[in-house]
Amino acid sequence: MVFKRMLGAFGVGAPSVDTVLSTARTRPGGTLEGEVRLKGGDFDAEIEHITLGLVARVEIEHGEGEQAGLGEFSRTEVSGPFTLAKGEERVVGFRFPVPWETPISEIGGQPLTGMAVGVRTELAIAKAVDKGDLDMVAVEPLPSQLRILEALLQLGFGFKAADLEAGRLHGVRQELPFYQEIEFYPSGPYSGLVGEVEVTFVADAAGLHVVLEADKRAGRYSSGDAIGRFHVSHDDALVTDWAGELGRWLDSLSQYAGHGGHHGHHERYGHHEGHHGGPGLGMVAAAGAAGVVGGLVAGEVVEEVVEEFFEGGEEEGGDW
Repeated sequence: MVFKRMLGAFGVGAPSVDTVLSTARTRPGGTLEGEVRLKGGDFDAEIEHITLGLVARVEIEHGEGEQAGLGEFSRTEVSGPFTLAKGEERVVGFRFPVPWETPISEIGGQPLTGMAVGVRTELAIAKAVDKGDLDMVAVEPLPSQLRILEALLQLGFGFKAADLEAGRLHGVRQELPFYQEIEFYPSGPYSGLVGEVEVTFVADAAGLHVVLEADKRAGRYSSGDAIGRFHVSHDDALVTDWAGELGRWLDSLSQYAGHGGHHGHHERYGHHEGHHGGPGLGMVAAAGAAGVVGGLVAGEVVEEVVEEFFEGGEEEGGDW
C-alpha cells in the first residue's frame, strides 16, 4: 500500500511523496493509520495542505442510462501549511476516520466483484493541487453485517455482484450520497420465487438499517419487487437467527404475491421507495449459526486492475 511519484502538477524537480498505510484493512467506523513521506525537490516548496480522501467508483443515473463517476466521500486534512526545503525529507503521520457507511469491498480476504475503495493523497503547493495516485484499501464487513450475509449463503444464495448507486434511501438517515447494493442470486428452493435479492446496509455506531429487495420478476410470482426494511443493534444482530428470519420473509412472498399483497417498488433515480413487501422481518433474538464465508465473494482484483478501475472513473465522470 505504497505509492511514490513526482508531483506532475508542479513540474520537473518538484517534491515527491510516498503514502504508506500501517494496515491495508479496516471496517466501517474504523480508522486508517500511516504516514505521508515527502522528499523536497530542486527548490523550496510552500506546502499549503496535505489532505487524504476516501474514494470509490459510483454509478450515477444520466437520462436513460448510467455513468460511472469517481466519488470522494470522506476527507481529512493531515497537515496545514509548512515549507518543504530543497531536498528535505519529512514524515507526516495520520489517523484517518472511516465513515460508518463506507461500502464493503472485501470479505474473508477476497475482494467483492465490482467493488473497490481507495485512498487518494492531495497536496497543494502555491495554489496548485496534485491529487496523486490512488492506494487500494480493503474494507471488511462489521460482524453484524457479516452475520446477515452469511445467512443468505445458508439459504442457498450465491454472490452475484456489488455496486454503489448515487442517491439516498427513502426513510433512512444517511450521511453519504450513495448506497451499496450487494446482489445475490437464488438456488435451491428460492430459484423459482425470486430473480435475485439485493442487500443494502446503512450503519452507524448504534446499529444497522438494512434494506432487502427481492426481485420477483424472474419468478413464478412475477409481481414486481418486494422490499423489507428493519433496524437492529450491532449486539442484537450477533444473536439473531438470520437464516430463520430471512427464510420466513422469503417464504411469505409467495403468499402475498398470490393474495394481492402490497409490494415495494425500486426507483432507479437514486432511492428505494418506502413500501414494504409482505410482513416485516421479525426481530426476535435467537442463537444463530455462524455460517461460513466461502462462496460469498468472487473474482480476483489485483492492484493494477484497481488502478484502471479508478482511472476509468475519473475519465468518465470525475469527482462529484
